Formats: sequence, C-alpha cells, structure tokens
Amino acid sequence: MVKLRLKRMGSKKKPYYRIVAADSRDRRDGSFLELVGTYSPLENSKININEEVALKWLRNGAMPTDTVKNLLSKAGIMEKFHNERNSK
Repeated sequence: MVKLRLKRMGSKKKPYYRIVAADSRDRRDGSFLELVGTYSPLENSKININEEVALKWLRNGAMPTDTVKNLLSKAGIMEKFHNERNSK
C-alpha cells in the first residue's frame, strides 16, 4: 500500500520535511517512490507541494497520513480532489 507521508530531514532541533509517496512497509526515512513536496515548520509553516504529482497519487489510491492530509487541505489540493471525485 502506498502512503503519502513525511520524511524528516534537517538537523537536530531544525526539522525540515519532505512529503513523499512511499510504500507503507518502508521506514520513515527510508526509500520512497516519488517526491511530492516539502514542509518547513520553522519558516512560518512554509509548504511547497507539486499539485499534479499529489493529485496523481491520490487518484491512484495513495492514503495520506493525518498530518499530510492537513497540509494538502491547507494547500487546497484535497478540495480539488474531492470536487473531481464527486463530479464523476
């Protein structure tokens, strides 16, 4: 099963996260299938998400974790996904 989740980067006390599509059996900071975006909680919660890639994985059945779902909602991607799904 593929999940959209956070991969921790950065140094001690200075976290920086990559939003990645990864197999749910892999480790948190292990290998991943594709990079979806980045999230920096220290820089005023700066979020950069590639919308096309995120929608591609959501359409293919990838399940976002709770935190990633909140980040996608802030970026407006979850709303687009639900509107696209309900219009069919």
